[in-house]
Amino acid sequence: MSGRTMAAAAPDSPLYLGFDFSTQQLKVVAIDGNLNVVHQDNVQFDSELPEFRTQGGVHIHTDRLTVTSPVLMWVKALDLLLDKMKGAGLDLSRVRALSGSGQQHGSVFWRTGASETLKQLHPDQDLHQLLQDSFSVADCPVWMDSSSRQQCEELQAAAGGAVVLAHITGSRAYERFTGNQIAKLHQSRADEYQNSERISLVSSFAASLFLGGYAAIDYSDGSGMNLLDIRTRTWSEICLEACAPDLERRLGTPQPSTSVLGSVSSYFVHRYGFSESCSVVAFTGDNPASLAGMRLQPGDIAVSLGTSDTLFLWVQQPRPALEGHVFCNPVEQREFMALLCFKNGSLTRERIRNENTGGSWELFSAALRETPLGNNGNIGFYFDSMEITPPAVGVHRFDREDNRVSCLGPGAEVRALVEGQFVSRRLHAERLGYSIIPGTRVLATGGASCNKEILQVLSDVFNAPVYTMDLSGSACLGSAYRALHGLVAESGVSFFDVVKKAPEPKLVATPHPTAQQVYQQMLQRYARLEESILQEPRP
Repeated sequence: MSGRTMAAAAPDSPLYLGFDFSTQQLKVVAIDGNLNVVHQDNVQFDSELPEFRTQGGVHIHTDRLTVTSPVLMWVKALDLLLDKMKGAGLDLSRVRALSGSGQQHGSVFWRTGASETLKQLHPDQDLHQLLQDSFSVADCPVWMDSSSRQQCEELQAAAGGAVVLAHITGSRAYERFTGNQIAKLHQSRADEYQNSERISLVSSFAASLFLGGYAAIDYSDGSGMNLLDIRTRTWSEICLEACAPDLERRLGTPQPSTSVLGSVSSYFVHRYGFSESCSVVAFTGDNPASLAGMRLQPGDIAVSLGTSDTLFLWVQQPRPALEGHVFCNPVEQREFMALLCFKNGSLTRERIRNENTGGSWELFSAALRETPLGNNGNIGFYFDSMEITPPAVGVHRFDREDNRVSCLGPGAEVRALVEGQFVSRRLHAERLGYSIIPGTRVLATGGASCNKEILQVLSDVFNAPVYTMDLSGSACLGSAYRALHGLVAESGVSFFDVVKKAPEPKLVATPHPTAQQVYQQMLQRYARLEESILQEPRP
């Protein structure tokens, strides 16, 4: 979608911008004070900035483990996007506040002297020309990079093991996490590390462009680095020391995700007509921004049903584990969000559909309608590819006596798959500290969320009503909501008061009266069988 102006806002009403620096594109959405989307636009990296020669917004290196993106591509994309917005007639002087999100775990290394350059940007030139010598690393490691295995092992050893590290930082050591990427840079390219006066995440780098000075890393995106103590909201000394020398100075002091970091720099005032009083609210990661865009509330769980299934949870008392991630909550400073990813999602559902119902979703849905809750005791684990949570592979079926069986009837197979997937999602969510409370809602999105029978099983397993919502631009929209909230957060106004006018999600399923009894028992049994599968030697 390019340069669409939607509902006409009153000509002088205030606007709020949300940017999303994602892997493949830079997007923006503008909302008015009533939360109506009045404009949206984007820049596609591969097609609109072909000179950077990216595929899917990244460079995959010959070792297949190293994956980077050129930092100047992101800068040039912002030049292009702001030109498009101005060309579409959007009056940027009406923008009261802006915020944004960035793909999580990407890092940007500012060269010594870059802060002076940022302060003195000349409005006659494009940002990418002004900043072309401001980065000590031209190609930044991004979330797809998995080349820091050794540094992960060193960090876990320094912290006293993976469990201790997860307790401190919310996650065990992951290759893509920024602390491990910084350690790798320091070990393999010490000169470039020494020549970096500041290290940003993609989110705080983008905020720095608007501020004309270094933006703080916010608590929520900062908790995806293996460096932040998620309970004290400060950098962990143990983790900093394990990664690189003099790191704290290079990272700056983390700030609450609702902070107003300052006003937009004079460059944007003179070049694009922004108001001098336009506030820059802390940028955050794309997953936390999506939580804001979905308007998740305490006790809610969002389930994205796609190629992989992702769960977002609002958690009050986290229990970080060796699987999944716990981040600081982006809209409520004292709370947390957890994230779980399951690799075997839609493709596995499609395989079972093809093998058991002749490729028909109608017959697949009928099989779910016609089989009883609990599937007469039949239970299945379907890991077509190596699963993340739990780390297991293969198809494992059990009858009601826990005996292994090689196949089930077509109807039982379909229900075993869908029940098994959702029981697994709930089991692992509860292990991270999630619990179903009165008023809990399940918000479903992604490809399979249009199938009513699949959503009925989801509602039954979680014993909670299921709602659907369109999530295509949730990180962008969440950033615009956060810009609006940032202006009033200091005075104690809650995020939910600010977004209460937003359209409500649609109720599509409520749990069957017997669901709680059936699935409470199945959860315990599933956990026991999963453990037995994990004990087996891998094929």
